[in-house]
Amino acid sequence: MPTYTAPVKDLQFVLHDMLNVSSSDIPGYNELEADFTSAVLEEAGKLTGEVLSPLNVVGDHEGCRLENGVVYTPTGFKDAFEQVKEGGWTGLDMPEEYGGQNMPVVLGTAVGEMFSASNQAFTMYQGLTHGAAAAILAHGTDEQKNKWLPKMVSCEWTGTMNLTEPHCGTDLGLMRTKAEPQDNGTYKISGQKIFISAGDHDMADNIVHLVLAKVPGGPEGIKGVSLFIVPKFLVDDEGNIGARNGVTVGSIEEKMGIHGNSTCVLNYDDAEGYLIGDLNKGMRAMFTMMNEARLGVGMQGLAQAEVAYQNALAYAKDRLQGRAVTGVENPDGLADPLIVHPDIRRSLMDQKSFVEGARAFILWGATMLDESHRKGDKDADGLISLLTPVIKGFLTDEGYDMTVKAQQVYGGHGYIEEWGMSQFTRDARIAMIYEGANGVQALDLVGRKLAADGGKHVMAFFELVKTFCKENGEDEVLKDFVGPLKQASKDLQAAGMYFMQAGMKNPNDALSGSNDFMHLFGHVCLGLMWAQMAKAANAALASGAEDKDFYKTKLTTGRYYMARRLPATGLHLARIQSGGDTVMALAADQF
Repeated sequence: MPTYTAPVKDLQFVLHDMLNVSSSDIPGYNELEADFTSAVLEEAGKLTGEVLSPLNVVGDHEGCRLENGVVYTPTGFKDAFEQVKEGGWTGLDMPEEYGGQNMPVVLGTAVGEMFSASNQAFTMYQGLTHGAAAAILAHGTDEQKNKWLPKMVSCEWTGTMNLTEPHCGTDLGLMRTKAEPQDNGTYKISGQKIFISAGDHDMADNIVHLVLAKVPGGPEGIKGVSLFIVPKFLVDDEGNIGARNGVTVGSIEEKMGIHGNSTCVLNYDDAEGYLIGDLNKGMRAMFTMMNEARLGVGMQGLAQAEVAYQNALAYAKDRLQGRAVTGVENPDGLADPLIVHPDIRRSLMDQKSFVEGARAFILWGATMLDESHRKGDKDADGLISLLTPVIKGFLTDEGYDMTVKAQQVYGGHGYIEEWGMSQFTRDARIAMIYEGANGVQALDLVGRKLAADGGKHVMAFFELVKTFCKENGEDEVLKDFVGPLKQASKDLQAAGMYFMQAGMKNPNDALSGSNDFMHLFGHVCLGLMWAQMAKAANAALASGAEDKDFYKTKLTTGRYYMARRLPATGLHLARIQSGGDTVMALAADQF
């Protein structure tokens, strides 16, 4: 059975050597001393490694079941959820006034990686709740916040987001769910929602659904969508649970992966709901939850790649197959371990360099969220808005690919369920689809985010890269990082210029290259992260750090990324500049 060990040391390296969080002027960061973050991460590591990870395969094999209208989670999930709640992990970065610990998002993100890597299906129950609570926190009235948030922060009550319907997913303007206004200010919600993660289960006393619906007489399409709080059980003014609301589970979806999460069809039949935010402005409120969720989903891509890599590495060191081409390396055995072979090394280095670069990217993104929320920094908000589709799309595409590489290390055993590697691949697959399919993320990046605020934020990104290269260009240790990063950044700028020139004349020329642009951008981001990590590792070695091997390994891994992975930007640029003619050439009936 696969195992998981929390990468505490590497998380600490990113937080303190690279990001230097405790010296930041972001409010609350002065509390993030290395001893404190180490204690938090070590404790989370024990919980995820000892409690949640062993349940991952249980959830995969058992799944959830629906009996007499009640959804039951896999064996052990309920007890584990109680441990998570008792430890206060569900409210780590939520406001103290609602029972949270008010820790910065960056620390919550570091802990979140561990939870997702150890058991993604389980972690989604609290993850969806966190997103729903964030939407209420941002758009709810004081009365709504006081009524719903304390028990959602503690996960006594969990939450969901209800967008998709059988006939509409991305195009939410087509939704049919109705919200009929009542004389007492409530609404009667009727309709059907599908693909609702954590839609019903036996681990919480109540479930607070956030539901998109249309009020009759409103504007057509997406402009007529509003957001409503619709609880599973009604709650009185004192917070006591009352009668069952008009929402029931139609079925549990049978899925490729995340079997331990109850993905439900929910039927609403005159369910009582309460408007959150402004009428006909539901998407604005829902996007608060979805943007947070997209960063979390990007982290899922990293997390599944991490746990798959850990197991592939262990297997490669243990499994004896063939002899090294340069001579016997295991003379006491009948064969050498897999890890001696160059192609296995290539695969493992692809995985290792992606995982460590992606971790830095995610945590850097989290600092921007903290800067935006805690300092009101609009530039940070603009930059993380630009990078959100890159984090979600690129990291989940690449993360899935890395789980396949990890599975491949096992050969035939990787395809056999007994070894558990297929679960990481199957679980990672959904991250490319939900919270906005990756093709839509790429379209959003090229169609909206690049030009936002007159292109101010993408220009700020280019300036970050340029400044780093200028300041470190004479450093002999960093020459293997600065040169490739410069070239990759030039490729990204050339792609942007192509969109400006060709895309204005023919939008298909730009949109046909959107997926390549998202990946090109992602590689440049990871290149920047590796350059910054190399600088931090070099500084640690120069200052006489004790664990020299850790920092030397970091530099070697970074050089691999810059030499073997980052040059993919040239391929993506060539595809982009080929335009949209070949993409759009066939008529529909010629396919």
